[in-house]
Amino acid sequence: MKLIFTKSSLTKAVNIVMKAVPVKTTMSILECILIDATTNNIKFTANDMELGIETIVEGQIIEKGKVAIDAKIFYEIVRKLPENDVTIETDNNHTAMITCEKSKFNISGRQGDDFAYIPVIIRDKYISLSQFKLKEIINQTIFSIAINDNNKMMTGELFEVQDHSLKVVGLDGHRIAIRNVALDGEADNIKAVVPGKTLIEISKILSSDAESEVRIYFTGNHILFEFDNTIVVSRLIEGEYFRINQMLSSDYETKIQVRKKEFLECIDRANLLIREGEKKPIIITINDEFLEVKIQSSIGSLNEDIDISKEGKDIMIGFNPKFLIDALRVIDDEEISIYLVNPKAPCFIRDKDENYIYLILPVNFSA
Repeated sequence: MKLIFTKSSLTKAVNIVMKAVPVKTTMSILECILIDATTNNIKFTANDMELGIETIVEGQIIEKGKVAIDAKIFYEIVRKLPENDVTIETDNNHTAMITCEKSKFNISGRQGDDFAYIPVIIRDKYISLSQFKLKEIINQTIFSIAINDNNKMMTGELFEVQDHSLKVVGLDGHRIAIRNVALDGEADNIKAVVPGKTLIEISKILSSDAESEVRIYFTGNHILFEFDNTIVVSRLIEGEYFRINQMLSSDYETKIQVRKKEFLECIDRANLLIREGEKKPIIITINDEFLEVKIQSSIGSLNEDIDISKEGKDIMIGFNPKFLIDALRVIDDEEISIYLVNPKAPCFIRDKDENYIYLILPVNFSA
C-alpha cells in the first residue's frame, strides 16, 4: 500500500476517528486505526465495540491495500509532522513507513483483516437536520445526564421522533433538560436512548454550519449519524426510558419573568462563595417587586436583588446553584419565564412554545 495525503487532511481524519479509540481494552486490535485503501476511497476507521467512526480521507492512492496502526502513536506522529505532504506505505510485514520531508518513521502495523469493522446499518428510517442544530441540541441538554452508570438509562439521552418533531431529553434524578425541534419532511415515530458518550464525541466533530446536513438513521439496536463523508455508529442503551410526561406539569402558583443575563450573573457571583464539595444552596425569595438571591457559607455571604415581573404567590426556595447556571447558560432568550409551585416542588424554566424545558428540583435549607 502507498498513499499520499496533505498534512491537514490527514490530521483532520485522525482527529475524527480517535474519538472511537478505547482508552482501555483487552482487545489490542481496537487500539488501532484501520487505514483501508482497497477501493477507490481511503477510509479511516476506529471502533471500541460501542462506538464506531469511519471517515473518507482526501488523498492519492498510489498502491491499494490496508493496515491497522496503533492509534496513539499514529496520532502523535501525525500531529508533529511538518506542514507538508505525508506518504504512508506498507511492506509485506505490515510495517508502516510514514514520510514527510526529511522525517521517516517506521512503525509496526497489523493485518487489516483482523480489525473489528463497524456494524452495517440498514439505512431506511432516518431524520435529517442541520449540523449546527444537532450540535446545539446536544450542548443544550447533555449537561443534565448522569456521570456514573448506577442507572445506565440516565447516562444516555432520549431521542423521540413524533409528529414531525424531535424531542431530546437528558436527566440525572435532580433535573431534566428537554429540547424540541421541528423536522422537515416525513419521519417515522421513533424512540431511542443514545449513550451520552456518543453524543459528546459527535458534538466535537459536527460543524457549526447551518447549511450542512446530518442524517440520523435508527435500527432496533443502533443509531447512525452520517455527515461530511463521515459515519458514526453507536449501540443504543436498551430498555424503557423514564415516563417524562408524568414528571412535567403546567400547574404553577408563582410565575416570574426575569432578564436571563442579570439572573445568571447574580447566581454566578453567589456560587463564588461555595467551596468545592460543599453542598450549600442558594436561597431565592420572590415577592412582588424583586427576586432576592442569598447565600451564606463558610467563606462569607451575599445578598442581591433583581427586578422581576411576577404573577401569583410569594415564595422562598433553595437550589443547587450549579443546576441553575447550567440551564441558564444554554438559553438564548434575553428574558426567561420561571414557574414555581412550592418550596418542595420542581421549578420549570420554559419558553411559550416549549422549544426548551428545564426542570430543576429544589433543595432543603434552613432559613
